Amino acid sequence: MKLLIIEDEIKTGAYLKQGLSEAGFIVDLAQNGLDGQHLAMTEDYDLVILDVMLPDLDGWRLLQSLRGAGRLVPVLFLTARDSVDDRVKGLELGADDYLVKPFAFAELLARVRTLLRRGTTPTTEQILQIADLELDLTRRRVSRGGKRITLTAKEFALLELMIRRQGEVLPRSLIASQVWDMNFDSDTNIIDVAIRRLRAKIDDAFSVKLIRTIRGMGYTIDDGDAT
Repeated sequence: MKLLIIEDEIKTGAYLKQGLSEAGFIVDLAQNGLDGQHLAMTEDYDLVILDVMLPDLDGWRLLQSLRGAGRLVPVLFLTARDSVDDRVKGLELGADDYLVKPFAFAELLARVRTLLRRGTTPTTEQILQIADLELDLTRRRVSRGGKRITLTAKEFALLELMIRRQGEVLPRSLIASQVWDMNFDSDTNIIDVAIRRLRAKIDDAFSVKLIRTIRGMGYTIDDGDAT
């Protein structure tokens, strides 16, 4: 699942992005209100984590603009504004939850997962499927042919990215930026190793191979036999 963090405190933003990425999510980070508004209006996110006190455009007005434009993405306010009036204002403007700083990351993660379960429908969002492979996004479970498969957080994020864009050839640079949040280094084989491990788990024991290598271009997933 893809999350957007709109947070101007550099350390807090980096901490959130790292923690949520390690939990298996694809995460974008904006450090001011206008950039966050642009991303939230033009990209598809499953959840927005929003600060109130932001440069250029504060969180209150940003949320109003989203709801006014009919964007129904779940929004979690994460802010130092801790008065009852602030909480009520946030919820009345259309926020789905409100968490006060300082916060425990475990609680934030629990709230994120709760909002994602609440904000999706089983047929379109909670389950991604290709052939007999199923990805349950809310329970973080993978199965193929009814057999449960255990993946690491990064393997789960990699598989989610590939299934969401099934049929597309994903270059190593895109996979590196989306899953590992890093620029691709041609001297590293981290992507190839991750693909090899993922293949071993979801393909090796099955006659139909889903993950394909497109030489000189990258990787793709489809329901045909790999070559």
